[in-house]
Amino acid sequence: MTRRLPSFWRDRRGVSAIEFALIAPVLIVFYFGMAELTEAMMAQRRLSHLASSIGDVVARDQKLTDDRLKDVFAVGAVLMAPFPSGNLKMCITSVVSDAKGKDTVAWSEKSNGGTANCPAANDVVDIPVSVLPAGQSVIMSKASYEYSSLFKFIIPQNITFRRTYYLRPRLSDQVTRVKT
Repeated sequence: MTRRLPSFWRDRRGVSAIEFALIAPVLIVFYFGMAELTEAMMAQRRLSHLASSIGDVVARDQKLTDDRLKDVFAVGAVLMAPFPSGNLKMCITSVVSDAKGKDTVAWSEKSNGGTANCPAANDVVDIPVSVLPAGQSVIMSKASYEYSSLFKFIIPQNITFRRTYYLRPRLSDQVTRVKT
């Protein structure tokens, strides 16, 4: 037995297998972690694109009807694909500033319960003067998405992403809401 021990220590045939066994768990954790983070970043980017797009569509209108609003929210759900839209909440708001610079919500519409901070009509909001000068209006689009990781390996809890965009009406001074 004592004669075999020195030859056992010099034998290198199983070194690669042992190194792989030590490194493989780290590589697997790294792979799944990167996959989860990439998916979360994709969801966040889609939400940003969605919020800017729905606000842009509404800012191009002079009047927002019920049918048009329904279409805008439907497009928002499509833009979030391939992520499920059940956790998607959108809010479109028209904010008007008076001559003194007081910003008031003219109208506000939300989908799927809207975002947690979707203002109601006639609420006073604080929007920076650089975004909304006195005597003008702006369309504020908000969207939130509760992201749930597929693997829940690196990101075990849900993450809520929120985006807000301000867009000036293009064809009129203010987009009016027409309920039918």
